[in-house]
Amino acid sequence: MSSLTVFLIISCYFLMLIVTSLYTGRKSDSLTFFTANKKSPWYLVAFGTIGTSLSGVTFISVPGEVGNSQFSYFQMALGFLLGYFIIGAVLLPLYYRLKLISIYSYLEGRFGFWSFKTGALIFMISRVIGASLRLFLVASVLHLGFFEKFDVPFWVTVSVAISLIWLYTFQGGIKTIVLTDALQTFFMILAVFVTIYMIKQDLNLSFTGLVETVNESSYSKTFFWDDSKNNFFKQFFAGAFIVISMIGLDQSMMQKHLTCASLKDAQKNVFWFSIAVVIVLFLFIGLGALLHIFAVQKGIETPESTDQLYPILALNHLSSFTGAIFLLGIIAAAYSSADSALTSLTTSFCFDFLNFKKGEKYDKKVRLLVHLGFSILIFLVILVFRAFNDESVVSAIYKVSGYTYGPLVGLFAFGLFSKIQIKDKWTPLICLLSPGVSYIININAVSWFGYTFGFELLIVNALFTFIGLWWIRSD
Repeated sequence: MSSLTVFLIISCYFLMLIVTSLYTGRKSDSLTFFTANKKSPWYLVAFGTIGTSLSGVTFISVPGEVGNSQFSYFQMALGFLLGYFIIGAVLLPLYYRLKLISIYSYLEGRFGFWSFKTGALIFMISRVIGASLRLFLVASVLHLGFFEKFDVPFWVTVSVAISLIWLYTFQGGIKTIVLTDALQTFFMILAVFVTIYMIKQDLNLSFTGLVETVNESSYSKTFFWDDSKNNFFKQFFAGAFIVISMIGLDQSMMQKHLTCASLKDAQKNVFWFSIAVVIVLFLFIGLGALLHIFAVQKGIETPESTDQLYPILALNHLSSFTGAIFLLGIIAAAYSSADSALTSLTTSFCFDFLNFKKGEKYDKKVRLLVHLGFSILIFLVILVFRAFNDESVVSAIYKVSGYTYGPLVGLFAFGLFSKIQIKDKWTPLICLLSPGVSYIININAVSWFGYTFGFELLIVNALFTFIGLWWIRSD
């Protein structure tokens, strides 16, 4: 694919987002930025959230990881359904009843000042790291497909990628994102279907033959019942807790759900979208098997980093049309998560640390400065990650989430399922010790217990937080 083609694709795509932001940003104020004035159609939020929840990590890392772990990721996807049910049945009613803008405000009413600030800070650390890793993926692809050919430094590629997000979100905020995420989900799913179809054509297979080829391959094993890291129960419950923590307790995900006019609409959104996202995930896993099969049959060497498999095949070994759609898909996948992250970080910081209050006139200048500040922070984290990254991004993100989101799960669980009051000033210490103890146990688990932790480490971390909060209970 020529550099001019890549440039035109990228330019047209972002022009579409900017035009969308101009449309949604008309007559917008800070309340629109934070809540979309509670007028988002539930079905639009549901469709757009598919792309946000999957992101660039799913788009690149999940297909590549099939070569290492086969279809085992689908076990985690089934656990997602349980997690989404808990979000819809337990968390959404809480958020709507309290009329929250920042969901961490709940912790202040339940426990006190320090628990509130600790929860908000944990979210910020987690989301900055997660958004940075996801944008690292798209920046790497943009750099490989375009900027590198002109000897442009990677840091320039990253700065362009982040600046574009800031440009189309700074005015309309969450109102813009609800619509742009729906557009980005469409391109993300389109890329999967186009790639599958092009592989089918290249391998001269019918759709039935395509399914049979995947089913008969060594990649198709889905359920694992042994004591490996891919054990069904480990994956299933880890999936449920990952969704509860990374969706239900994450401001960037819940902020869009809270733009629906009513609790009923928000619940319809979550329940319908949860089914759709599992189906889409299965397509991504199937695509991963096809990519590996295609590489083997064409004698293409599989890259050492599995994250590079899909980009290399799409850009260099499939048709130019496939490469073009792939670029649209990966940009859409990464940006659908990153734009939400940037807006939610701005929201959380304004409400949780700058003490913006519901019903007040919000300072637009302060909001813009906060938005810009988080853009710069994400830029710096991406550069640090590129310098030290040595593993699959999907594993890296879930590993980080296991340590950072665990205390959030523990805090909310303790608040929801007990009536015990705590000595609030000790909450930061508990939320610091829990990940530390979890880390020590994780690195020694094999020698101590003969057990290898996977993504279920998040559950262990949350349990330690829960126990720690009980320990600092008030008499």
